[in-house]
Amino acid sequence: MASYVEAALAEQAEGRTMPFAIRWLHTDRVVGATRLMNLEYWQGPMPWPPGTKGAVGEVPSVADIGYTWLAASAQGTGVNRESKYLVLSLAFETWQVHRITLKADVRNTRSRAAIEALGAHLDGVRRADSRGADDTVRDTAYYSILSPEWPAVRERLRARLGLLEPASEAA
Repeated sequence: MASYVEAALAEQAEGRTMPFAIRWLHTDRVVGATRLMNLEYWQGPMPWPPGTKGAVGEVPSVADIGYTWLAASAQGTGVNRESKYLVLSLAFETWQVHRITLKADVRNTRSRAAIEALGAHLDGVRRADSRGADDTVRDTAYYSILSPEWPAVRERLRARLGLLEPASEAA
């Protein structure tokens, strides 16, 4: 675990990732981790979509969410959904990224279902993409959320987390 944390912090110092520990408030214990990674800082003038800013170097323009793991005791509790909400909020609302990418081994139906439940769009499957955790050659499902899609994704997540304010009653 120490080498995992050291590597994450080294990548953060290089500007390549933003690692997060996932602390479950119910137990006040760290139960996992996730990262904003593959940070890209787009340079130069571009024809930016209306209403967006073209960040140049200070904050990422696009990022991936990855290296997510959870202790068995935290799986199925909603803690992953809440951590994704917080990380996506940072990326879209503070950094104003244009896209977040999420990836999963095609065979990992649980991870794919969780990504799809967020409201992410399946962009496609890259065949023979990388080495799998089981030392096989894996196919990877690529998903994305674009900045114009974030408001709907955010509301969906807020509803699933019970964070929506109750509608006021008509007088």
